[in-house]
Amino acid sequence: MFRSVRIMPTATATAITVALAAGLLTATAPTAHAAAGATLPFTSVEAESATTTGTKIGPDHTQGTLASEASGRQAVRLTSGQRVEFTSPRAANALNVAYSVPDGQTGSLNVYVNGTKLAKTIAVTSKYSYVDTGWIPGAKTHHFYDNARLLLGQSIQAGDKVALEAAGAEVTVDVADFEQAAGPAAQPAGSVSVVSKGADPTGNGDSTQAFRDAIASAQGGVVWIPPGDYRLTSSLSGVQNVTLQGAGHWHSVVHTSRFIDQSSSSGGVHIKDFAVIGEVTERVDSNPDNFVNGSLGPGSSVSGMWLQHLKVGLWLMGNNDNLVVENNRFLDMTADGLNLNGNARGVKVRHNFLRNQGDDALAMWSLYAPDTNSSFENNTITQPNLANGIAIYGGTDITVRNNLISDTNALGSGIAISNQKFLDPFHPLSGTITVDGNTLVRTGAMNPNWNHPMGALRVDSYDSAIEAQVKITNTTITDSPYSAFEFVSGSGRGFAAKNITVDGTTIRNTGTVVVQAEAQGAATFRNVTATGVGAAGIYNCPYPAGSGTFTLTDGGGNSGWSSTWSDCSTWPQPGQGNPDPDPARNLAKGRTASATGSQDVYTPGKAVDGDANTYWESTNNAFPQSWTVDLGSTEAVRRLVLKLPPSSAWGARTQTITVLGSTDGSNYATVVGATGYRFDPATGNTATVALPAGTNVRHLRLSVSANTGWPAGQLSEVEAYLTS
Repeated sequence: MFRSVRIMPTATATAITVALAAGLLTATAPTAHAAAGATLPFTSVEAESATTTGTKIGPDHTQGTLASEASGRQAVRLTSGQRVEFTSPRAANALNVAYSVPDGQTGSLNVYVNGTKLAKTIAVTSKYSYVDTGWIPGAKTHHFYDNARLLLGQSIQAGDKVALEAAGAEVTVDVADFEQAAGPAAQPAGSVSVVSKGADPTGNGDSTQAFRDAIASAQGGVVWIPPGDYRLTSSLSGVQNVTLQGAGHWHSVVHTSRFIDQSSSSGGVHIKDFAVIGEVTERVDSNPDNFVNGSLGPGSSVSGMWLQHLKVGLWLMGNNDNLVVENNRFLDMTADGLNLNGNARGVKVRHNFLRNQGDDALAMWSLYAPDTNSSFENNTITQPNLANGIAIYGGTDITVRNNLISDTNALGSGIAISNQKFLDPFHPLSGTITVDGNTLVRTGAMNPNWNHPMGALRVDSYDSAIEAQVKITNTTITDSPYSAFEFVSGSGRGFAAKNITVDGTTIRNTGTVVVQAEAQGAATFRNVTATGVGAAGIYNCPYPAGSGTFTLTDGGGNSGWSSTWSDCSTWPQPGQGNPDPDPARNLAKGRTASATGSQDVYTPGKAVDGDANTYWESTNNAFPQSWTVDLGSTEAVRRLVLKLPPSSAWGARTQTITVLGSTDGSNYATVVGATGYRFDPATGNTATVALPAGTNVRHLRLSVSANTGWPAGQLSEVEAYLTS
């Protein structure tokens, strides 16, 4: 669902670079609350945390750039013959790679396991990328990345090395997913195999009629899709009271851009455990190029599916009461991942993984009838490259709970709670809208139509006042490039955003303000704590001017964001605040870290993750080794605190370390010469390094040339402070 926009007469804000944690992305909801995100069968590793002979790009939040659409806003560019080498974080026999190649090009990635080249390669192409949506205001060419998967044909263990080498084209590698894929499941007893009805598992023949015949024969039972590749040339309809089941999405693959297209069904449809991979290369909104278009009917389910290269995964209209959509992967859609388009009652969408959607990743749109008592829970969403991670457009008693959302781009927020109707008849928000336990990482974006940004979490009285009770609780917002919370009437007509409660939020490193209030209305804030606020706590400038005020009520327990931006004629720029809102903060925590080498799973990001029990360890027996952190902006650093794990199992040792600094990431100067630092568990395994006055650096580098306790550089935390 795209978001129409207004032109705001405020100063232009510039995009910024926000650093992020390298390595394995982990995000946790507040203490004593369920962890955010889906339970996933794979572990993702960022390319920028791996060893490479290529070039790291980013971080960048500028719309239309390759880095801005990457996971973590960073990736690794490989020219032909260059490689990136990952350390497997787990046992695995399957690999999925998110990548980009220049427009119009194709190539491949050679795969090496522990130095041995596999016979299999990963084909890479720009065919499904570089999407243009000129009818959407503010859209630019986008959707640069794609995903490609491979069964390795062997099992690897945690710590094994998997290298990807570009061949035949420049390849930008973003992230690799390591997975232990199960073997193909056995055919259920009594099921009707599509092969028995004439389906061709080689993918050469047209299997459409065989699927239709199997569905007709198996009413009340199971249609079995054996391992193989099946090609359908037109959509299925009249699907009801049947289970469509494959041998697992790594094994049973259906190739079609339109799987089910039907306006109604009596229900009882269960679809599970196979892949549907389409051929959608552009977005045509009038085409039903969707896995499911219309209705599955009441009491249906979709689970264990791999959905890729479609316009929309599920565009659901009509009666879908009590539908459950769970444990699926949505990759590389040109529009939404899933949209409940009115009349959804009791729908649960949970534990799904969505990457690289071309619009809202998950949306509820209450057109024709209200979506009611439905929920998006425990989903992991990354890189929706045009709109929002989760969008709720109207509806009654809706829940958005325990989702992990990262890296939104251009025209969206991490979560949008909105009365934007798009079309009539629309049913605005009503009842209670519960937004609970969500974690938002690098969400929010510079809107090119407004010329100022959208917050990580947005409440929008776009076409009508918000009368529902909006309860936002237990939220974590990290590295938002602009604001944390935005309250706005997006049409510029001044409708009120009211009845809002924000209770229990942890905000870290927000680029501009904590609260961006641009509408009349009111919200109560309790137990909202913020550190690393870029400009001021509050921007309170309702638009249009004179339309009314936004009242912020302090419910107690708030800290770190009491200041107010005083000039409504200008928009605060990221990092514009003066003085620093928290001069005692650790500037390195959660920032981008890299190294000349890493041992096994002990990646550079472990030294800035805030956990002294995890650590970076360099390549062994190869001194000197260096570790580098990007602080995100040039800072007057006066003190470093270096740590090793506090466990007594870590015997005392001395590491010889040189501290270097840079403002541009290219030219480094020595800040503190080679010095032996003693780490002793009896005194906390901590060493402090005083930096000379006048040290102004953005990039800090620690070069380790010796270690008396182990033949490698080792650091569990590197902390950087403005205070001496």
